Amino acid sequence: MDPVIVGVIGTFLVFFLLFLGMPIAFALMLVGFLGISSLTSIGAALPVAARTVYEVCAHYPYTVIPLFIVMGGFAGSSGLTRELYQTFDKWLRKFPGGLGVATIGACAGFAAVSGSSVATAATMGTVALPEMKRFNYSTRLATGTIAAGGTLGFLIPPSIGFVVYGMLTEQSIGKLLIAGMLPGIALAAAYIAIVVLKVTMNPSLAPSSPEPVSWEEKISSLKGIWETLAIFFLVMGGIYMGFFTPTEAGAIGATTLFLSALVKKRLTWHNLFASLQEAIRISVMVLFLVAGANVFSYFLALSTIPIKVAAWASGLEVSPYVILTIIVVIYLFLGCFLDAISMMVLTMPVIFPVVLALGFDPIWFGVIAVLMMEAGLITPPMGLNIFTVAGVAEGTPVEEIFRGAMPFLLSIFLIVVIITIFPKIALFLPGMMLR
Repeated sequence: MDPVIVGVIGTFLVFFLLFLGMPIAFALMLVGFLGISSLTSIGAALPVAARTVYEVCAHYPYTVIPLFIVMGGFAGSSGLTRELYQTFDKWLRKFPGGLGVATIGACAGFAAVSGSSVATAATMGTVALPEMKRFNYSTRLATGTIAAGGTLGFLIPPSIGFVVYGMLTEQSIGKLLIAGMLPGIALAAAYIAIVVLKVTMNPSLAPSSPEPVSWEEKISSLKGIWETLAIFFLVMGGIYMGFFTPTEAGAIGATTLFLSALVKKRLTWHNLFASLQEAIRISVMVLFLVAGANVFSYFLALSTIPIKVAAWASGLEVSPYVILTIIVVIYLFLGCFLDAISMMVLTMPVIFPVVLALGFDPIWFGVIAVLMMEAGLITPPMGLNIFTVAGVAEGTPVEEIFRGAMPFLLSIFLIVVIITIFPKIALFLPGMMLR
């Protein structure tokens, strides 16, 4: 049988297995194994599957994943989340929807010490939601702001999204993390603009303004942000200056936050166990996804589909940006049904060769891809951040949170367009790295 036909059948089989409820990692691995067996032999497929799983799980640089997750857990244990929120609240409450603006700022700050968007949304939900409710903020605005702000954890480094993209495409994880800094700041600013605009147009969304804060209180509150800034510049500055690798940076960040929580006497056995358990859970999930994707990629390579699709796309008499727009639309559609990491794992074997054939910079495209993964976190009906916030905001319908988060999708698309027009926003800092 023609290898291309085998590849097409295998791709449809993956989606069929996902429809039946099989975990995506196992669906990719099973279909990849069967595809390699049909195109070569079962004797050739068995070593590929075994070696791939071992090499992914034993690859030293991938230990950055649990370290970034543990950083977020220790940051929550040390009280950084509440301190960040209180600092941004005191400085930003004068804006329309000031508590919502402070929530976005605090989400960006927490994202700078956590690699997980879900952890950012859950942690900020427990801190910010009660305050916004106390001042009679609209439930839709409050929950939507938290869900959208949580997506910053997937873009602002340290980011698991960039780590997974780097693993799948063999790009520099350090450069990818640095590339997310300026777009992350721009997206946070765009989220703030959405909150201010919504409340300005409809003041009833945030009817009660907290009392004004004196300059003395503002200056005093800055002590709640210095620790976050210090850890962020230690971790990301060390990567940028070439002092240590992303894995070493994760270890330094996790150790620093652990000692901080210990010194503050806020680290309990329960918090320690919960942080380590979450790190193990997410790490195992990601590593199995990457292993499955690698086996499936090997099968697709044998089928020649990626090469032929890339040649077809590069031969079209249309602008490469038309193809890029199609890719963005595909990601928007897939975001309705798949979680962010699964979406990346499933699509990169085919889409990444197309991106290279079109002449796009792989680091720049990594930022675009992660931004679209962020969109999937708040896109109905499967937006993971929405259900995370729903778990915190007990009694709030999921539909209400989705409606509250929808305007923030405009910000994501706006940043995608801006970075497409001005790619230097993503590439300037990586281009200045010392190694």
